Amino acid sequence: MKDKTTALTSFMKQRKMGLNDFIQRLATNSYACKHPEVQSILNLSPPQDPELMNANPSPPPSPPQQINLGPSLNPSAKPSDFHFLKVIGKGSFGKVLLARHRADDQFYAVKVLQKKAILKKKEEKHIMSERNVLLKNVKHPFLVGLHYSFQTTDKLYFILDYINGGELFYHLQRERCFLEPRARFYAAEIASALGYLHSLNIVYRDLKPENILLDSQGHIILTDFGLCKENIEPNGTTSTFCGTPEYLAPEVLHKQPYDRTVDWWCLGAVLYEMLYGLPPFYSRNTAEMYDNILNKPLQLKPNISNAARHLLEGLLQKDRTKRLGCTEDFVEIKVHVFFSPINWDDLNAKKITPPFNPNVTGPNDLRHFDPEFTDEPVPSSIGCSPDSALATASIKDGSEAFVGFSYAPSMDSYL
Repeated sequence: MKDKTTALTSFMKQRKMGLNDFIQRLATNSYACKHPEVQSILNLSPPQDPELMNANPSPPPSPPQQINLGPSLNPSAKPSDFHFLKVIGKGSFGKVLLARHRADDQFYAVKVLQKKAILKKKEEKHIMSERNVLLKNVKHPFLVGLHYSFQTTDKLYFILDYINGGELFYHLQRERCFLEPRARFYAAEIASALGYLHSLNIVYRDLKPENILLDSQGHIILTDFGLCKENIEPNGTTSTFCGTPEYLAPEVLHKQPYDRTVDWWCLGAVLYEMLYGLPPFYSRNTAEMYDNILNKPLQLKPNISNAARHLLEGLLQKDRTKRLGCTEDFVEIKVHVFFSPINWDDLNAKKITPPFNPNVTGPNDLRHFDPEFTDEPVPSSIGCSPDSALATASIKDGSEAFVGFSYAPSMDSYL
């Protein structure tokens, strides 16, 4: 029996992305399942590193002789299912492309990430965290939705809602700043999305105009969950230094433990930028900007209402224990006088007419995307990974780092 277990363990070490039916057969052998190597490979034992636990939490213990394999694989999904039309965004690890599904002619934003680039920068846990958070976004109107994900030997694919009203950053660049009613509408929809994430014990950590999209009607859609931190209870903290320089909260710069109020600081920074045209404490010199964030008092010009002034002072409070939202989180934001014109039920039901309509004519209307992206040719390699490479990459490619990435919703998701 021990020899059999040793053989099984050796096979699993060579093929961590082994076939589903093999894993199910293995599950029926209780002696083999108790072997530490097998448990490690199947992720039955909880990781000891709390940071890793938060990034990709282990499933709860399964009943005897069952293994919780997480979301189901989608063996039929492959790059050749899509006709890739345009590059609509770029990031550190890959591109976002407008794609049309060949079978149903539906348009999607397909985020294609290079495994080698992710592994080189040791960002696997952030990618898996992004996937985990996307799976939880199905019930909120202002968060981008994930239809499914899959992987090939060298790439990861997120099949996402296609949003073509443009980045908030793009519109801010064109108009310099927004009038207060428009800024209030966007801030309210952003706050609603952040409040929902917090209700799931998720801290967003990377709110900035580039991660805030407008849909075809002009509603906010929050995207890019790569820096989200999961499993942060209402009074919980984390300490990872991450974010975008202009929007970093003082406690993050101090490398102190921080909590969900970091997102309310970022909301204040984005609202300030919408009203004034630049982030608070901004300087071209990053060191000077960091010093401003830590030490310079908030200065507000007189061209905003007292309600807006009071909200910005509350959100951009350097001491997180005194910041607006520190006690009752989103509830404190909702009841602030600045948002008194907002009916929150109507807002979440998208019954409030957006102050700006992107006026897109259809999915092929790319007027609100930066030509820097759309003028770039679609890489021929994007849709050409051989189907045989799907989810069967060898260990030397680092694919074991992305076990469980592939996802397809159950039929219940559509009901």
